[in-house]
Amino acid sequence: MLAADLIRAADRAGHRVLALPHAQLDICDERQVTAALERLADGEPAEASGAASEDPSPAIVNCAAFTDVDGAEQRREEAFAVNAEGPGLLAQAAAARSIPLLHISSDYVFGGVRPGAAGAHAPGDPYRESDPPAPCGAYGMSKRAGEEAVAAAGGQHTIVRSSWLFGLGGRNFVATMLRLAGERGAVSVVDDQVGTPTWTGHLAPALIGLLERSVRGIVHLAGGGEVSWCGFAREIFRQAELDCRVQAIGSAESGRAAPRPAYSALASERSDVIALPPWQQGLEGYLAARAGIMRA
Repeated sequence: MLAADLIRAADRAGHRVLALPHAQLDICDERQVTAALERLADGEPAEASGAASEDPSPAIVNCAAFTDVDGAEQRREEAFAVNAEGPGLLAQAAAARSIPLLHISSDYVFGGVRPGAAGAHAPGDPYRESDPPAPCGAYGMSKRAGEEAVAAAGGQHTIVRSSWLFGLGGRNFVATMLRLAGERGAVSVVDDQVGTPTWTGHLAPALIGLLERSVRGIVHLAGGGEVSWCGFAREIFRQAELDCRVQAIGSAESGRAAPRPAYSALASERSDVIALPPWQQGLEGYLAARAGIMRA
């Protein structure tokens, strides 16, 4: 989802794009990483787009990730390979060539409880860049290890934490809710996990902006505001004008294999980061884009 929107956003901004799917670049394979960066440094023409203007210097965005949160509990080695070891290889190769790297991370590096705190992180007080990570599951641990590997490489890097992504071109919560609404009159959704839904159509151009302005370090970029999965589902049905009842359940009733943070909303404390629009506007934009594609 994010890579597809990123390609479109970069093209609109006048940048040439070399988009390499997994079949052409396995970031866990050092030889493939080296070959890909040589192609980038040589200024190979774009495969996914071909804007006329020439970029002054190359940059890399890593959208590759193992995103199966529940699967990471059983496939821990694979999750760490893709989310930690691969980004580390990519960061080392980029640093050796002085190429900036933008790496996508996750809100799940936070566990919903501040280290040393007695209770859950309080709603209305989102995690900011200076808060210490404390992941609660294998997926979050692998994403945090990826952040550490990218930083340890010592190159020019930007680590962007985002959350609850939804967009065209991939499986996501909004698409699932819309499908279920067409199959049944009610759905059960957890109400004790709160976070920040983020439309990739808003996130992608913001990432291009970070690269253009050479923003470095850890950045939080997510839709404005916060909501539970249950509240998110209700807003989806309201905006889509669908008659589907949402029943609130607890995480323990959901039967999911992996632990998830009870609270993982994100916000930025940095003055050089432009906030994304509220998540409700992102949902509105996604539904409009989806409707346009379905009509076409």
